[in-house]
Order: sequence, then C-alpha cells, then structure tokens
Amino acid sequence: LQEFVSANGLASGPNDAVDFVPAATQGDRSFGDRQLAFMDSIDTMLLGRGTYEMFAGYWPNVTSGDDKPFADKLNALHKVVVSTSLARAPWGNGKWDDARIVTDDVAKAVTALKREPGKDIVLWGSLTLAQSLTADNLIDEYQLIVLPVVLPEDLPLFAEQRALGLSLVDTRSFDRGGVLLAYT
Repeated sequence: LQEFVSANGLASGPNDAVDFVPAATQGDRSFGDRQLAFMDSIDTMLLGRGTYEMFAGYWPNVTSGDDKPFADKLNALHKVVVSTSLARAPWGNGKWDDARIVTDDVAKAVTALKREPGKDIVLWGSLTLAQSLTADNLIDEYQLIVLPVVLPEDLPLFAEQRALGLSLVDTRSFDRGGVLLAYT
C-alpha cells in the first residue's frame, strides 16, 4: 500500500479531496526519482473504483512533460479494479488493456493475485479498499508518504481501532518536505 497522508494522518480532505497530494509533490525531483525507481519494483496496480476513475481520467492522457516517464510506466502496469458497479474498466481508449474487475470476495482475489508470478503489487489511494485489506491482514508493506500539510478533519487511513505491530524498513525525505515511512 502506498498512501499519501497529511501530517495529521488524514488520507483525504473534505469531500474526499486529494488535491493536497499534487500541491505538495509537484516539482519535487527527489520524490519523482523515488517514484520512478519504485515503479521498477511493481507490475500490477490494485485500485478501488473511485481511484481507478481518477487515474484512468488522468494518466493515459499524459503525453509530455515531467510526469510522462512515470505515466508511461504506470500505464503499462497490469490493472485490477475492485468494484461492484463497473461492467468494464477501460484504460486510455483502447491503447492499453482494460483493467480486470474484481466484484466479490476481495480477500480471496487479492490472495490469489499475490500468488501469481511477477513483481510486487501496489495499492494506491483507494481508502476503503486499503482499510478492508488491512483488516484482512493482506497488506505486506505500508508506504506512507507524509506530506507537509494539515487537513481539516476527514478520513484517516487507519480508521479501525486495533493495534498493528509494524516494523520500520525505510525512511526518506523529499525536497519539498514530504517524508516516506515504509513499514512491514
């Protein structure tokens, strides 16, 4: 799970807004370099419906600029969307394969996905899905990217009130004040 959170631990602002993420990472070369390197370790992304719609509406359309190297890698990933309402999950008007849709028994589907050969899987955003997979003990690593912003009260990543014993495996600070905290 790679989740962007505010300094006060929130994963979104009012009305599920995540505009604090690009505002805090735009132009941060150290963050961009780290994300590009991270992309080399994954071959599959797992998304909830809302994050899928946001990503599918943006990343396939990035054809130039600083985000293009990241977009090229992201667009080439195998995509899996958890949704009970989507019949199809196209990506980039047919330029890339549609995402596979998981409609039920998400824990079973993710367990099977984790057994498939290949590189790592990343879950981005998708707060409800992240919370569900946390409750099912299916998150192997939490990459929290803490951004230098405090949001008004809204949605925390860890809404469930139970202890999680985590071990720190990596830290990194970025040029614009964000910090990566990676835990297993």
